[in-house]
Amino acid sequence: MSYVNSNTTAGITTIEFFTEAHNSLPGKELAQLAEAIDTAGKDEACRVVILKSGGDRTFCAGASFDELIAVSNEAEGLAFFSGFARVINAMRRCPRFIIGRVQGKAVGGGVGLLSACDIVYATKFASIKLSELAIGIGPFVIGPAVARKAGFASFNEMSIRADEWFSPAYAKTHGLYTEVLEDVAALDQAVLAKAETLASWHLEAMIDMKRVLWEGTDHWDVLLKERAAISGTLVTKDWTKNKLAEIKA
Repeated sequence: MSYVNSNTTAGITTIEFFTEAHNSLPGKELAQLAEAIDTAGKDEACRVVILKSGGDRTFCAGASFDELIAVSNEAEGLAFFSGFARVINAMRRCPRFIIGRVQGKAVGGGVGLLSACDIVYATKFASIKLSELAIGIGPFVIGPAVARKAGFASFNEMSIRADEWFSPAYAKTHGLYTEVLEDVAALDQAVLAKAETLASWHLEAMIDMKRVLWEGTDHWDVLLKERAAISGTLVTKDWTKNKLAEIKA
């Protein structure tokens, strides 16, 4: 089972995604997620967006592993890695603030999603990992979003320590999380409170503020596609294919 749902109530648009494979996202769901974010940004009834995933202890395990393994050539690789590029670009272009609700672990592309949120609340279970280099590719597509939020030194550290988890406390210290909560109940309370506050503020001022906060990223439409091509090439190499087969076995 998988889904991408969106609903708007009292000015708050909640976009939720879910897949049974630890909320890893296939191309179809990534396209639906980008479309839902684009739609929310054009909806006059929407004043703020909450991005969340279903399930318990995993926010997002990145892109679909099955689809990654199935990539057989560079063109397919480019198409595969462009999925998260489209979502991240939809998030940065969205003229509404996006609140991330991170209930559990985030890996690879999942870290990219939370980095592209404007403000993020997480639980104490929400460790993060940039695992890509350990499997022969790299966090190229999500890198600009992670470095923008956490700083280049932190992005450098997490990228090279690709086989290690980083704690929610680390994520908070480096700007990825605004607040770390004890459990999901406290998380939902904090997210809703912030969403209700933002929904009551002057929309035009928030739109202008979001534009200012994302200044200097207009080139990401091209940049992230170029980065997707790097990963799309690397995933076809023998070392990476062998590593993926080893993990799958």
